[in-house]
Parts: sequence; structure tokens; C-alpha cells
Amino acid sequence: MTSRRVLVIEDDAAIRRGLVDVLHFRGYETREASNGIDGLNAALGPDYDLLLLDLVLPGGEGLEILREVRLAFPTLPVIILTAKGDEADRVNGLKLGADDYVVKPFSVKELLARVEAVLRRSPERPRPTAMLHFEFGEADLVTGEVRFLSGERSRLFPLEMELLRYLAANPGRVVSRDEILSRVWHARLTGAETRTVDVHMARLREKLRDDPERPRLIRTIRGRGYVFMAQAAPP
Repeated sequence: MTSRRVLVIEDDAAIRRGLVDVLHFRGYETREASNGIDGLNAALGPDYDLLLLDLVLPGGEGLEILREVRLAFPTLPVIILTAKGDEADRVNGLKLGADDYVVKPFSVKELLARVEAVLRRSPERPRPTAMLHFEFGEADLVTGEVRFLSGERSRLFPLEMELLRYLAANPGRVVSRDEILSRVWHARLTGAETRTVDVHMARLREKLRDDPERPRLIRTIRGRGYVFMAQAAPP
């Protein structure tokens, strides 16, 4: 079985190093960040299975990172790290969807027990796929080449690859235009500016030969967003 991957976002260097060392000793892979900006960028990446999140960070609040993670990855396990007296933050974290919390200072045994318990309750997340297989072809999400069973080919631009990758990572779920702007464009735009999503989606559908009137891959949910209807088949 693939070792689980833990992202540690903690500004205290000694605590962060201790967490990483303990997790490595127990066989976990780790990534780490020491501030809110780097933490948010790392947290919105797909390649980890559990987030250990300090709520007090320079350059951004842990609760804001938690809010963004819950929008992007609704089922991702999150354990928040809080100081002894910060009951309000713990309550807010749990309300925002944290799975558990650990109060500083904590013992190694307690931390590992909570990590293992949360992961047992959560399915293992697959690593991001480089090849998307669908009913009538396949898309290489590294080179951008789309190959159809008919022998035709098309080429995706980098932004179109990111858009397709994000949709494919959320199959069967309605993804709003605002969410796509935030996750793919990394922008916070609303209203008329969300029209840019529709333009790029139309181009992506054209390159995938997906008729919007009879969609087989991407379905429009009026007033809400888009649903990716295919599952990424194993290579």
C-alpha cells in the first residue's frame, strides 16, 4: 500500500520539525509550510492525504486555509493544532469541517493516535492522474494531447489542461464558476467576469469533441456550474 502523505502547516520551526520527524519515523511522507501564504498554496495542491493545520500563522489565518480546503476537497481529512486556551478557534474549526483537533502542547502518542484514527475513517486519495481515459478517447494531462478512437487528435493549452484536471478530480460534483476561477485561475472574480469560465469551457469541449447539447463528459447545470460525468479509468 502507498504510504500516506501528510501536509504540515505550522509556523513554529521546532514544533514543525518535531511533527515531520515523528511522521517520517511512522512511515508517512510529509510536506511542510511555515506561513499562511505558502500554506494555502500547498493546501490547494492535490498530492496529500491529511492536513495538520496550525490556526495561528503569519501571512494568513489557519481558519481561512481550512475554509478554502473544504471548498476544494470536501472529504480531505484535517486536524487542527491549537493553543490550550483557544477554545473559540477550535469550535470555529470544527464548524468549518475539521475532523479533529490537538491542543498544544501534545504528546507524540496522542498526535499519532488522532492521525491514524482520522485516516482510518477516510478513504485513501489517489495520486493525480497524468492520463485521463474516457469513452471515446484519452487526454494526456502532461503533454496536452487528446487522442480519439477515431484517430483524430487535438491539443490542449496549459490552462485548458488545468481546467480539465480540476474537473476530472471532482467527478459527479457540481463545480461552480466561482470555484473554477479560484482553483484554476487562482482569482477571486464574480458576476460578469465569470463569463471567462464559459468561454474556456466552450473551447475545452470543442477540443474534447463533447457536444454541449448531448454531453458525454461535461454537463452544464444551469445557474450552478458544471459536472464532469466520466471517471478517470486506470491506464
